[in-house]
Amino acid sequence: MIFGCLLNLIFLLLAAKKVLIVYAHQSSGSFNAAAKDAAVEVLTTQGYTVDISDLYAMNFKATATAEDIKGDVKEAEHFRYSKETRLAWEDGRLSEDITKEQTKLTEADLIIFQFPMYWFSVPGILKGWIDRVLTSGFAFTQEKLYSLGIFKDKKAMLSFTTGSPESMFSPTGINGDMNVTLWPLQNGILHYCGFQVLAPQIFWAPSSASPEARTSMLEGWRTRLQGLLEEKPLSFIPLDGFDEKGFQLKPHVHEEHASKEFGLTVGVHLGKPIPPNCMMKAGS
Repeated sequence: MIFGCLLNLIFLLLAAKKVLIVYAHQSSGSFNAAAKDAAVEVLTTQGYTVDISDLYAMNFKATATAEDIKGDVKEAEHFRYSKETRLAWEDGRLSEDITKEQTKLTEADLIIFQFPMYWFSVPGILKGWIDRVLTSGFAFTQEKLYSLGIFKDKKAMLSFTTGSPESMFSPTGINGDMNVTLWPLQNGILHYCGFQVLAPQIFWAPSSASPEARTSMLEGWRTRLQGLLEEKPLSFIPLDGFDEKGFQLKPHVHEEHASKEFGLTVGVHLGKPIPPNCMMKAGS
């Protein structure tokens, strides 16, 4: 009886956790759809509440324009999207499609971005979601950035397919190091807003893989999903490692790593080799 009560308590605690999947693929028969469906099934079975923003099905508007603001803008002749949407957010005048997504994000403990990699980045419709939903004030301020960011208590991760095999995204491959490709997305967007960034789930070239290989990829994803929310996030330099004037690395931090073989991160590498897999595996 006690064991049963404990199980019920654990289930209730898990049920309080919410996951948002921002999904960007046109086809329900795609590998990305299968990855999204696997996440929904496994996480729901564990007791998590899962919400999905299917951007193509929603016909989500990708362009950031003055139409995102209800009523008049403050400076029509010199329209600045970031400033105007900040004011509109403060006044509750953002368009309904934006506020709906912001509500989903606010309620979520984990956000999974599921997409096919387009031109070394995200599809345009997903970039539009980022541009329009992560507005100034709501997702970041000058005072609340990076490790002190607004979403520092939330986790986020990228789950995506590539068109090229893993070898092409290696430090010696023609596409270059995947860690470098991921830096703008994981540091410049997710970590910038304060998210604890989980290691990405990368499905290497499923379109050219055998059916058995694709099945194996999905099984690996299902296994990872079992303990996803307990994973340690990727490491980034905390904000207090930089000065407040020019956001330059503080001298003592620089000195502490002067004799190290590798730099600190992809972006702050100190002229040294980039730490291996620092954007792909926690603890690397």
